[in-house]
Amino acid sequence: CTLLSLTIVCFAAINQYLSTSFQSHLKQLSTLKLAHYLTFIAIIVWISHGILFLIFMNIQTPYGCVSINSGFIIYVTYVYYLILTGFLPIIITSIFATLAYANVRRVTRRQIPIIRRRLDKQLTAMILVRVVFLVTVTLPYIIYRIYTIQSEANQSDTIEQAIVNLIGAVAYTLFYLNYAGSFYLFLISSERFRRQVKYIVFKKYWRMYCQTGLRNNHIAPISHISSVELD
Repeated sequence: CTLLSLTIVCFAAINQYLSTSFQSHLKQLSTLKLAHYLTFIAIIVWISHGILFLIFMNIQTPYGCVSINSGFIIYVTYVYYLILTGFLPIIITSIFATLAYANVRRVTRRQIPIIRRRLDKQLTAMILVRVVFLVTVTLPYIIYRIYTIQSEANQSDTIEQAIVNLIGAVAYTLFYLNYAGSFYLFLISSERFRRQVKYIVFKKYWRMYCQTGLRNNHIAPISHISSVELD
């Protein structure tokens, strides 16, 4: 799930760069069909990748999931945490978000409809905010995981162990905000997104709920009384 979520963020940054590109052959790559195809491939690849953890990881208290295979520990430390969930998505999203931002700044120099310009600017702002948030909440988690794998805390020193556990709790909390923060980030950074949420929540579903409640609470005369009730 972690790698899939990071992959989707990378796809979003790349797609925004392609959709704002001035080169027609790059803009044509930004299609819904290609997005579905790449998402399906990512799901298959990362599910297959997760099988490795089922094979080489064991649950040991109080450490949680650990591995006794030295080769797999090296892979998890330097490939999984450092590259796949660390610098690779950060670098990819940062590069393409910056390129998309540069494309949007050049939009005003070209004859493009105003509505299209506004949409590109808002989408690019949303992607930039998402990338900054990703970097902010992911780096502490990566650093903590690499530290815990490579170092052995002194179990007899309760203060040191408590500090490590506290840092780990903070790092995990920040990292899992990555999955719940997108909606609130988009709500803050995009005026159009706020209008859409307001329309859907308050004007559509809330009105539908109120109308349904009124229909259910209507008072109607009793048209039929059974003989049991008369008795």
